[in-house]
Amino acid sequence: MDNPGPWGYFTGMEIQADVLIAGGGLNGPALALALARSGLTVAVIDARPATARAEAGFDGRAYALAIASKRLLEGIGVWPRVAAQVQPILKIKTSDGRPGEGPAPFFLTFDADEIEEGPMGFMLEDRFLYAAFLAAMQATEGITLFPGETVVAQEVTAAGVAAKLASGRTLAGRLLVGCDGRGSGVAERAGIKRIGWGYGQTALVTAVHHERDHEGTAYQYFMPSGPLAILPLPGGHQSSIVWSEADAVAAEIQALDDTGYLAALQPRFGGFLGEIALAGERFTYPLSLSLAERFVADRVALVGDAAHGVHPIAGQGLNLGLRDVGALAEVVVDAARRGEDIGSAVPLGEYQRWRRFDATALALGMDAVNRIFSNDNPLLRMGRDLGMGVVNALPGLRRRFIRQAAGLEGELPRLLAGKPL
Repeated sequence: MDNPGPWGYFTGMEIQADVLIAGGGLNGPALALALARSGLTVAVIDARPATARAEAGFDGRAYALAIASKRLLEGIGVWPRVAAQVQPILKIKTSDGRPGEGPAPFFLTFDADEIEEGPMGFMLEDRFLYAAFLAAMQATEGITLFPGETVVAQEVTAAGVAAKLASGRTLAGRLLVGCDGRGSGVAERAGIKRIGWGYGQTALVTAVHHERDHEGTAYQYFMPSGPLAILPLPGGHQSSIVWSEADAVAAEIQALDDTGYLAALQPRFGGFLGEIALAGERFTYPLSLSLAERFVADRVALVGDAAHGVHPIAGQGLNLGLRDVGALAEVVVDAARRGEDIGSAVPLGEYQRWRRFDATALALGMDAVNRIFSNDNPLLRMGRDLGMGVVNALPGLRRRFIRQAAGLEGELPRLLAGKPL
């Protein structure tokens, strides 16, 4: 098969690949790299122009990567490209709070010194992570990238699956993976229904510069209107903010100029890091829970937000998606090594059994935490504050929470356990 040009674009009407991936955000490239490094051929269909994302400047958007996610990125050759740009998370401090009052007297502190694996996680900006994925895909044989393209139709046969692109091209493979977000077209065309609900909350996302050094500490304050996360960025004096408010209030705040926005943030943020100033762009995201009723269909698998869109309360969205990536890559590669059809019901059934319960349980768990904490009921407030105080006083229980947040518990795919695929 001809492979013209540095990007590896094909211009024929039909292109053969083992796996077709719809969605080129983060989970899609991660899966493509895992599969291609194991000898499979992959086509990645990305709706956005690659250069636009690769050349993005600082905007404050960042991810909290768990230890297990770092291991996967190491296993697919991405971590060396971003290691110099991460901020280790050395402590996490959690408490109740009210605007202008500071944290509640009972709080919960997690310290990286309580586990053997090192920092509990790593903050990494979106612009660096995507650029690293793009460079790694360009350097990896077996990956064909289709930027600025979307899948508009798909058809499954006994032998494979075909995907028609908006440009009119047709791609053929043995497995189609939907990494195309909560409104997944792949899932809809496969007849996979979704369940879920909105929270009546909107996340306001930005970055701030602050006077004092954050010392690698992440803060989570549970305000009556929703959680406020202050997440450390490299350099010590910048943090990413994920701030949840009721929809109407968030719309009013987002409509303010920078001075008014900062005036709304300051009493919620507090003064523990000194004077603050806006350092990044301002974004908003409506918050909801969205779960696919199935993670697989005939020759189709869903990964990341296409399978489960969760509340960002614990910053686990990308980590959850990368667990999907590790599990799906493992069952597909193992099937290929056994000479089986990688798009058949056997490996896909194994993937669904592995991931659906874990992802659904975590999504519902975060939903419950948000409902319990996003209110100012005095009885609930007393109960949750005492609960945090109890956990904080029990090192064994606290260590278990740390390991869970770091992605070190449960049946880990080989890539997330630090083993070769």
